[in-house]
Amino acid sequence: MPEIKTLGLFNLTALAEIIGCYLPYLWLREGKSVWLLIPAAISLAAFAWLLSLHPTAAGRVYAAYGGVYIFMAILWLWAVDGIRPTTWDIVGSGIALIGMAIIMFAPRST
Repeated sequence: MPEIKTLGLFNLTALAEIIGCYLPYLWLREGKSVWLLIPAAISLAAFAWLLSLHPTAAGRVYAAYGGVYIFMAILWLWAVDGIRPTTWDIVGSGIALIGMAIIMFAPRST
């Protein structure tokens, strides 16, 4: 069960980071309102806070989180940008998730 909690926390963390970066993108590239920077800042603060909730070493969390971020970014590509992922997108994000699982869930002696 701790694996499901870890994955859920990683997913929330990735979503917070993606939203926190996407909103300024909309302002800078799409000419949307500057007011989007307020929820973006809140989302990025939530991202940093969520990363701090993991019970293992920060370096390990950051390394493993990258795999989940890749997967969530591909989902964002599909759900928000409306671009269907290619086979290579799916394979690459699957490999990233396997790497995350090895880093986070491998047996440790300490």
